[in-house]
Amino acid sequence: MIKGSDLLIAALENEGVERIFGIPGEENLDVVESIRNSSIELVLTRHEQAAAFMAATYGRLSGRPGVCLTTLGPGALNLSTGAAYALLGAMPMVMITGQKGILSSRQARFQVVDVVASMRPLTKLARQIASPLMIPTMVREAFRIAQEERPGPVHLELPEDIAAEECEEVPLIAPHQLELPTANDAALDRAAALIIAAKRPLLMFGAAASRPRSTSDIAQFVMRTRIPFFTTQMGKGTVAGGTELYMGTAALSERDYVHEAIEQADLILTIGHDTIEKPPFIMGKDGPHVVHVGYQPATVEQVYFPQSEVIGDIGPSLHALADRLEGKLPNAQSLLHLRERILERVGARSTEDRFTPQRLVHDVRQVMPYDGILALDNGMYKIWFARNYRTQMANTLLLDNALASMGAGLPSALAASMLYPQRRVMAVCGDGGFMMNSQELETAVRLKLNLVVLVIEDNAYGMIRWKQAVDKFPDFGMTFGNPNFVEYAESYGAKGTRVDDIGQFKRVLEDAFSGGGVHLVNVPVDYSENERVLVKELRERLPVILDA
Repeated sequence: MIKGSDLLIAALENEGVERIFGIPGEENLDVVESIRNSSIELVLTRHEQAAAFMAATYGRLSGRPGVCLTTLGPGALNLSTGAAYALLGAMPMVMITGQKGILSSRQARFQVVDVVASMRPLTKLARQIASPLMIPTMVREAFRIAQEERPGPVHLELPEDIAAEECEEVPLIAPHQLELPTANDAALDRAAALIIAAKRPLLMFGAAASRPRSTSDIAQFVMRTRIPFFTTQMGKGTVAGGTELYMGTAALSERDYVHEAIEQADLILTIGHDTIEKPPFIMGKDGPHVVHVGYQPATVEQVYFPQSEVIGDIGPSLHALADRLEGKLPNAQSLLHLRERILERVGARSTEDRFTPQRLVHDVRQVMPYDGILALDNGMYKIWFARNYRTQMANTLLLDNALASMGAGLPSALAASMLYPQRRVMAVCGDGGFMMNSQELETAVRLKLNLVVLVIEDNAYGMIRWKQAVDKFPDFGMTFGNPNFVEYAESYGAKGTRVDDIGQFKRVLEDAFSGGGVHLVNVPVDYSENERVLVKELRERLPVILDA
């Protein structure tokens, strides 16, 4: 005989699960005891939302579903934002929540919420486990669905009496490799003919191009075709930004310098674009022909309606497409002459002796090695890092341009540090987003992680305040006070440093990494550049686009 909770944890071990993030409750006590007797590490967090962010980031980086655990009702509902984060961001994750007994009801409706129903719109699958005999098949199905294209979250609810119930031994189901088909020959031939005929071709890499399974094939495609490329925010790093073919990142939907290349292109090959991202460019009736290469067909939107599609496993499909293109593209680099101007204007004034966003990005890039991981929260600085931070490796700039939830930066950095303990990891947070999950500093200290947390302080919800000003509304309702961040970090057992001289910023970051442990670095920011660059400068540049 075997207890339901033991069968659940055995099934998770069978899936290769190494750690579970979360906060248990009394309805999970059998599960907690089963974890104690297993090979799986229980990573106790300080908020369930943070556990979901960590599990989702684990899935994003590894390609294997991350797992998080909570109790019923309030604990389970705190996973909702993390579920949406994983659903929109295509991150494989399995959420396991507790529930009161379903075979009897000794506490009536106390704390009972229909969590399965609440999770259905936020997941690929949400189910209650009604019998321990069903656990092996339901766990296998959960992991398969979470991992298959398009990846995302799955929810399983385990009532406490089912967890405690004993049953006959049930065989586990061995996982098997998921194989995706390559695009068919007709679609590849059509796409190749369009690209060969193009006078000014351009590549774009989107969120799905960052899947761990595809990045090496994508880099080879660029090298074989020699077509210049740009990326979406979540596609950064798919191909090294240091290559001479990199044209920039579309941090805005239009008018930025990279859009000079976009609007002069007569064909754009979008690779892995997912319309959950804020649009990297806006399609119109007179725009370039767009060929969509993806794991799944394009979602037709008002701003994105590709005229051709190549659907299948992106890596092998691009390999087959490159076989049809290599050596046959005399116009491949027609737009490359724009590159120097685009990158020069984007990187302008990045070494000024002020706490400008450009200078912060510049100095952070100086201390991060090619494989160092930045986990960004959501705020005004995200646009600047998307535009200015040059990535050299896939999944080394973790930003969320899908749900764009505040509070995700620090938990995501914790997950990255746990998964890659030998690599430099930095969380970049605004003061608003940082305080939404700042309690996870204690988790990082308790786990003895090596992590630098950069807190950019402007005492406001800066992006909304900027938008408020751009839209000519009065400055109202966006400012707040902050704790002393150095003392706040130290109260958790971390180190803390305030930087008031921009000339010391890079050295402080380097010392923080060299010293090891958890180190919070607090800097002010001069956001006057938002108006100067992102409004006035780009507005003045608009006629250049219209005349091109």
